[in-house]
Amino acid sequence: MSNTHTVRVAIIGATGYTGSELVRILLRHPRVEIAAITSERRAGEKFADVHPHFHGILPHRLESVENLAAYELDVVFLALPHGVSMDFVKKFHDERFRIIDLSGDFRLRSPAVYAEWYGKDHSYSDGFRQAVYGLPEMHRAQIADARLIANPGCYPTCSILGVLPLLEGGMIDPAHIIVDAKSGTTGAGITPKPATHYSAVSDNFRAYGLTSHRHTIEIEEQLMAGGARAHAVQFTPHLLPVDRGILATIYSYPSSKATEERIHAVYAQRYDAEPFVRVRSEPPTLKDVRGSNFCDVHITFDRRTRRIITLSAIDNLVKGAAGQAVQNMNIMFGLSEETGLDQIPMNP
Repeated sequence: MSNTHTVRVAIIGATGYTGSELVRILLRHPRVEIAAITSERRAGEKFADVHPHFHGILPHRLESVENLAAYELDVVFLALPHGVSMDFVKKFHDERFRIIDLSGDFRLRSPAVYAEWYGKDHSYSDGFRQAVYGLPEMHRAQIADARLIANPGCYPTCSILGVLPLLEGGMIDPAHIIVDAKSGTTGAGITPKPATHYSAVSDNFRAYGLTSHRHTIEIEEQLMAGGARAHAVQFTPHLLPVDRGILATIYSYPSSKATEERIHAVYAQRYDAEPFVRVRSEPPTLKDVRGSNFCDVHITFDRRTRRIITLSAIDNLVKGAAGQAVQNMNIMFGLSEETGLDQIPMNP
C-alpha cells in the first residue's frame, strides 16, 4: 500500500458494543474512510439512531451486507456473533478485501476443537488454515500478510500478555498456571441476559463459566503455539459491576532458573519495544487503561509462598476487541501500529 492510500473499510454488524467502538476509533483514524456500516436487522436506520452518542458526528445509515459489492473495500471488520462470522467468511473469502473477524469462529486450531468448546459445528473448515491469530505481540510477521485475521478474545489478550514473558523465558512451571480474571459487563455483549441485567449486576460480584469457559482453550492453545508448552491453564472469569475493563490476576510457580531479578528482566526485555504493553511498577487498575489500547502489566514475587503474581489490565472493548482489530489493520497495511490508537486512558 502506498504511503498516501486511504484504507476503505466496512463494519459488519455494527449495532453492538464492538461495532460502536470500531466506529469511534476509526472515525479519528487519519488513513481510514468508513465506506459502509451494516446491520441486517436494522438496515435503513441511521447509525446514530442506534448509537445516540454519534449524533451530529456520523451520518451513515445501516445497510445490508448484500450491498458490499457497491464499494471498493480494502478491509472488512466482522463484529458479528460467534457462529455467524463463519458464514460471512465462507461466502466472501474470494473477494479482494481482507477480513478481520472479532468473533471466536477462527481463533482455535481446528473445527473439531471449535465444536467441542462452542457447541456448534463449523461451516467453513478452510478458514482455519487461512486465519492468523491477531495478537500482534506474538504474530506480527504473519499478520502483515494475512487475508483473514482471528482477532483474539478479551480475556485471552489480557491473560496471554500477562504471563507470556515468564513462559518464553522458562521462568515458571508451565503445568501450573492459574488465571483469576474479572470483566465489566460489556464483555457479555449488548443483548441483555438474566445475569447481565442491572438488578443482577449492581452491588454484586460472581464467577461464571467455571472449568468450561471457551476462552480457556484459546489461552492454552496460544501459549502452546508460542513454544512455551503451557497446558491445563486454570481459568476462572468473574463479572464485575462496571461497564468496561478486565483485570487478570495470574498465579504461577517459579522454575529453578527464576530469580526476582530475572523475572523483572524478562518483562522489560520482552515488552520494551511494544507500543501498547506498559510494564508498571505499581499494580494497574481498570481506569489506568479505560478507553485506550494499552495493556498494563505488573509483576511481583511472593517470597513467603514462592509464587509469582502477575496483574494484567486492559479495556475489553479496545485492546480486547476493537482497538486490537485496528492495530492489526495498521500492520496489514504497512501503517504505524499506533496510528489512530493514541487515545489517552480516561481516569477518572
